[in-house]
Amino acid sequence: MNPAIGFASFLLLYLVPKCQGSGTDIALDAKATLLHRIDSLNLLIYTCLLTLTVLTIWVFKHRRVSWLHETGLAVIYGLIVGAIIRYASSTNQVTYIDAHPDADAKYNLSVPPDIVRFHFPDKIQISSGEAPIPNKTYAYSFRGEIVNLEQNEIDLKATFDPEIFFNIILPPIIFHAGYCLKRKYFFRNLGAILTFAMVGTALSALVIGSLMYGCVQLMPASLAASFTFLDTLYFGALISPTDPLTVLAIFSQLKVDVNLYAMIFGESVLNDAVALVLSGAIQNYEKRYSVDGGFEITAFLAAIGDFIGIFSLSLLVGALIGCLTALMTKFTHVRDWPLLESALFVLTSYAAFLIAEVFELTGVVAVLFCGICQAHYTYNNLSADSRNRTKQLFELLNFLAENFIFTYIGVSMFTFPKHHFDPWFIIAGFLTSMLGRAVNIYPLSFLLNLGRKPPIPMNFQHMLFFSGLRGAMSFALAIRNTVSEARQAMLTTTSLIVIATVVLQGGAATHALAYLRIPTGQGQNDENEALPYRDVRSNGRMVVKWGKGENEVVMPWQLNSFEDTPHGSGDGGGEKARLARLWGAVDSKLLKPLLTHARPPLTETLPSFLRPLGRVLTTTRQYTQAENSLRRTDSDSDLCIDEPQPVPTTIDPQQLWPGLVDTRISVEGITGSNI
Repeated sequence: MNPAIGFASFLLLYLVPKCQGSGTDIALDAKATLLHRIDSLNLLIYTCLLTLTVLTIWVFKHRRVSWLHETGLAVIYGLIVGAIIRYASSTNQVTYIDAHPDADAKYNLSVPPDIVRFHFPDKIQISSGEAPIPNKTYAYSFRGEIVNLEQNEIDLKATFDPEIFFNIILPPIIFHAGYCLKRKYFFRNLGAILTFAMVGTALSALVIGSLMYGCVQLMPASLAASFTFLDTLYFGALISPTDPLTVLAIFSQLKVDVNLYAMIFGESVLNDAVALVLSGAIQNYEKRYSVDGGFEITAFLAAIGDFIGIFSLSLLVGALIGCLTALMTKFTHVRDWPLLESALFVLTSYAAFLIAEVFELTGVVAVLFCGICQAHYTYNNLSADSRNRTKQLFELLNFLAENFIFTYIGVSMFTFPKHHFDPWFIIAGFLTSMLGRAVNIYPLSFLLNLGRKPPIPMNFQHMLFFSGLRGAMSFALAIRNTVSEARQAMLTTTSLIVIATVVLQGGAATHALAYLRIPTGQGQNDENEALPYRDVRSNGRMVVKWGKGENEVVMPWQLNSFEDTPHGSGDGGGEKARLARLWGAVDSKLLKPLLTHARPPLTETLPSFLRPLGRVLTTTRQYTQAENSLRRTDSDSDLCIDEPQPVPTTIDPQQLWPGLVDTRISVEGITGSNI
């Protein structure tokens, strides 16, 4: 054979395919680079939006502007940028290829496949000069139904996977709510909070779902046919949770009554978790529901059992993880390395969410109660650096996550391809959501006031109704499934309700306070903050304090005529006070000494036959420290259920405040002169 011909054949058979493969790699690298640039641009847009929101917030605070909150700003900026992306972007269109399943392919028509594989056959065309192309198989993950084939790549990339909201963005928001919860006032108003959050949310979901189903039946047949009663009930569950972030920020600035603040904040913390579990229970009922059999009592009871069981087990998982973290920080010396201690704290807290999700529970409930336990127990074991770091870290994450969600809500109104705008459904959604909120507040407040001392005044009830803003949880539940036309209409309506309530109701919160004549400037938002004058009552004891700092005067009296319940506790009645004291005794005598370095040690509180175990679970620090050295490590220590302290029988005012000659103090009808 001619050597030249052999060498040419070698080039044709070996080098040309390699060169073509190299060209393919270059094209794929260019495609990957383009996608990376678009992803970076997308993240840059959201980063710039958050930066602009922060700067505008500073301007508003500097100018004392209170008619628009940062969440409203984030929504407005998101709407503007979303419109620009939708109508002014000229990025290359997304490429696509039509694919049809084989006739003998077996797949579920109602649920699309998770992965679609494309097979390209070998092409050997030596005669035309083309090198053989090896067979390749490409896999594409399921994103959802395609609505607009002309969507550009920025539109596509500006839409995030809904799982990102549940697994990445929501956990720090919910954990911060539990970790920074002011448990002092939360537990004082626990009865009202649980009533509004659990009974009220379920009642609101039922009312909204029933009314929406009736409204849908009056709408055009095309829309009515796509909705079932379970669909409207699911809409009622997702639109019932509240997110009064804007109102609470104004309450904090104006120092509104602490009990009103606690009821609104406590309800919003718990009803997110209740709504998530309730929506899951509705979906579980739908799985068990027989279309031919009508209403099934067994499926209904099973759904109720799911609701109670999932909520309780999720709560237990979060509490156990929080207690486990407290034990680790108590019996190890990880506090000597604050960075490792903080990392351990963050990872175990996030693990509570993931563990609950893995076992088909509700991670939101788990991470909420994990945050409460971490604040009440683990926080006392942390070093000073870790306390500051974790508080500031979760405050920052909560701020960024909240504003990112509201920004994304605004952007997605234009970039999300699956919105379904039906004006009748939207109007019905607004009206029924207000009616559902009213049913949540007014009838339940009436029932609570039958045994509550002091009762919830009517202007407080109006403010509770007004504070029913919708937010992150409603949007996250709505965007999770948008396959059907009914779910797309729910997403659009939910997004509009969130935007309207955050911008309009949030901006009018200050005017609502003035119109309802709710007093301001007398709250006690920070539990360590001393007001010029205040009284504290606990277990039949009153302590009058006035002044601040070094000039503060503390004067206790024993007041046997007072009720067992602290003033303004919100859940008056001796039985509830006894339950609170029972929990306080268990917490201070068993749980705090077990999980923290608090005194008294377990060797003094456990029965004699458990003293050996108590010695093992008690640290040297608990024996050597002073009796109440950890009493105020946490501002919510002991849930404000203090043990009775000895009260002096005589008090010399000159010893407490030199120069005091004649001072009259009148508290609740008790007057003293030269006490």
